[in-house]
Amino acid sequence: MLLGALDALLQPTLFRDYGPNGLQVEGRAHIRKLVTGVTASRALIDAAVGSGADAILVHHGLFWRGQDGRVTGWMKQRLSRLLANEINLYAYHLPLDGHAELGNNAQLARQLGIGLYDGERGRFGEQSLGFIGRWSAPSASTLATHIGKVLGRPVTLVAEPDRPIEHVALCTGGAQGYFEAAIAAGADVFITGEISEPQAHYARECGVAYIACGHHASERYGAPAVGAHVAAQLGLVHEFIDIDNPA
Repeated sequence: MLLGALDALLQPTLFRDYGPNGLQVEGRAHIRKLVTGVTASRALIDAAVGSGADAILVHHGLFWRGQDGRVTGWMKQRLSRLLANEINLYAYHLPLDGHAELGNNAQLARQLGIGLYDGERGRFGEQSLGFIGRWSAPSASTLATHIGKVLGRPVTLVAEPDRPIEHVALCTGGAQGYFEAAIAAGADVFITGEISEPQAHYARECGVAYIACGHHASERYGAPAVGAHVAAQLGLVHEFIDIDNPA
């Protein structure tokens, strides 16, 4: 039932992704409690075991395209805990970014008070994973300060100091490659989790501000939103466990 509800909500078949979406590790058949988190780390798995979870839902699962398939080291440690405690592991990567209301992008925009545009106007980039909306401010530094307060951590800002902003593009996590698409979409500022060397130059040369607010910090909101939704739908107990990550 839980897998069916998650697949119906997140529609993973619509996305070209970097790993398997859905049930990654099978556990006990009867699920009463669902724990959500960002990454299927050993710390999250141990916390879920301690909380009496029957299932875990994450954004970053265990299996990715091109990785070493041997079950050793950290992979053995994570898998052994899941299997020994019969905990189901569900992971949804791009589908959890792309959901129009409960996904990482939509939920980050909600946390920041960014009003997303409707329909095609509100999306950009490959697989329409980028979101765009409105947040008027006299400068990008005003928005950067606001983001830092909401997320509880400093952000990295590259911007012209006095250029006003209105059109805000965002794509959570490691989406620095979406910056050029955000510029083409007419954004005044782009918010994501990480920054790489080229983006600082693009920001300076194109006059579009760039804000990197942390990969983990930008993706803390989608999994618990989805988890709460399906838990209410199926009559499950839900708990979000946030494992701190400075990245």
